Amino acid sequence: MAAHQYILSIAGFDPSSGAGITSDIKTFEAHGLYGLSVCTAITVQNDVEFKACIWTDVKVIIAQIETLFNRFDIPVVKIGIVESWAVLSQIINTLKALNPHVKIIVDPVFKASAGFYFHTKEHQERLDSIWKQCYVITPNYDEIKSLYPELSVEATLERLSQHTNVYLKGGHRADKKGWDQLYHSAIVMVNLQPNVDKVYEKHGSGCVLASALASNIALGYLLEDAARLAKSYTEAFLNSSETLLGIHHHIKKTQHITE
Repeated sequence: MAAHQYILSIAGFDPSSGAGITSDIKTFEAHGLYGLSVCTAITVQNDVEFKACIWTDVKVIIAQIETLFNRFDIPVVKIGIVESWAVLSQIINTLKALNPHVKIIVDPVFKASAGFYFHTKEHQERLDSIWKQCYVITPNYDEIKSLYPELSVEATLERLSQHTNVYLKGGHRADKKGWDQLYHSAIVMVNLQPNVDKVYEKHGSGCVLASALASNIALGYLLEDAARLAKSYTEAFLNSSETLLGIHHHIKKTQHITE
């Protein structure tokens, strides 16, 4: 078992494997990591159509997490879709109880690219306490607007930066499409400009970015370096085909230079 370096995805199951836990696993393994997974939902979808989402009972989710942590050393966890803020809070509290030093990357998915909303408009005061326990969150522009609807994007980023690091995905922004931004250490903002002139849209690209970022963090890269590598990996994934389903190309181990 010591030969493997483990990382965990807590997310939904997508039958097309473009998004969710199977996509995360492919990303992890492309980075040379052994991916573990906990299923939060069974979805009925393909790469162009989303029909339904059947949520996993939170007790089952917690049982899956505990079983894995009892067996494996898991330093980094990526979280995708969950049923509610209450469930997310229970998941994070469980992770921190099992490993107080675990680094949690949350991709706050509010709707599938096919247009299915995963969350109601609930806005709980527990949000700030959730972010405090995360290492980084990876919203896109649509998602960040939904976190604190009463605030502007700028004010939301300022509030989030008081509690956690933020990788703001730029695929949905009106201006400078594809320009991402990393906010970290409460005061630093880094622009991550595109490395390619054109990309082909992909089902599950947000999941891939977040799991690539989690992979590089698990490999020991500093956050800025991890972010740049994750963006490059995601761009390669986007351009791996002209269809909505991409291909994960394995990264050479010689590229893994950790701290």
